[in-house]
Amino acid sequence: MRTVEWDQGVVKMIDQTLLPHQEIILEYRDHREVATAIKEMRVRGAPAIGATAAFGMALASLNSRATTREAWLGELEAAAQTLNATRPTAVNLFWATARMLRVARQGQASDVVALKELLIAEAQRIADEDVAINRRMGRNGAALIEDGYNILTHCNAGALATVDYGTTLGVIRAAHEEGKHIHVYVDETRPFLQGARLTAWELHRDGIPLTLITDNMAGYFMSQGKVDIVLVGADRVAANGDVANKIGTYSLAVLAQENGVPFYPVVPTSTIDLNIASGKDIPIEQRNAREVTHIRDLPIAPEGVPVANPAFDVSPHRYVTGIITEQGIVYPPFGPGLRRVKELAERHEP
Repeated sequence: MRTVEWDQGVVKMIDQTLLPHQEIILEYRDHREVATAIKEMRVRGAPAIGATAAFGMALASLNSRATTREAWLGELEAAAQTLNATRPTAVNLFWATARMLRVARQGQASDVVALKELLIAEAQRIADEDVAINRRMGRNGAALIEDGYNILTHCNAGALATVDYGTTLGVIRAAHEEGKHIHVYVDETRPFLQGARLTAWELHRDGIPLTLITDNMAGYFMSQGKVDIVLVGADRVAANGDVANKIGTYSLAVLAQENGVPFYPVVPTSTIDLNIASGKDIPIEQRNAREVTHIRDLPIAPEGVPVANPAFDVSPHRYVTGIITEQGIVYPPFGPGLRRVKELAERHEP
């Protein structure tokens, strides 16, 4: 199944907190439950969060008992606030709820029942578009991958971080499907271990050669000439090309430049936020200390020790070789190119 999907009034998703040891499908019938699932990272990854939020809005619409358009819109706006409060960094979340509200406000249906159908259809459209976008990004990025390449990744930007196929892993999958012989170094990605738990699981299932490494081994492998390209995802890209992604990405960007390794984020245009001038304006989520002091339920630090746990960092655009999108690859200077691909996406042009 897809990472998240709509099934006759039920939002279904894979519980990513239990992977790779258990494959459990969660079912939600209320948008507040969906919001909790996003907050608890049962679903994660910017594109997947966006699609999930859209389905949450569809649930709020479906469950509404409002009899007037105005009351229905008021309930949807409240649902959007609930969903938007879950994860502050991933812009796809806000993009999806705003798109759902726009369709609700502009809908020409004559009654609330017909408007509800419009919202369900729009949420499904967002999910289907995400899969198509990932496949286009995969083809665009695969052109950079040569036969025999060693690729280094961070966190999980695969099918689990999207509705299906993946952003970074979409590029890797496309190169693999083209018959290129590739190998992937997978950062474990402390503290939530998305690389070890999720990326390794996806690649292993697909039969793509990989080696799991700890985050602090990345510089060693680059210095030994064993990494040909670094591919990462992103949760928000500022107008100047600064990239916010899972904590630890900034270190990789610096190491890549020091060692002459190309560094490419792979992002859908919905992740580009032209309203944010630079990375310093991107809000950084601070998460629970327990994620650092424990692995699963096993304590690894002294009880009561002070902890910092920023979930993301920002890689300045000077470290970015190019940004792979479904509309093509944007190179420096990033401002004009990012505006151009956003315009093309909004017009649904290649």
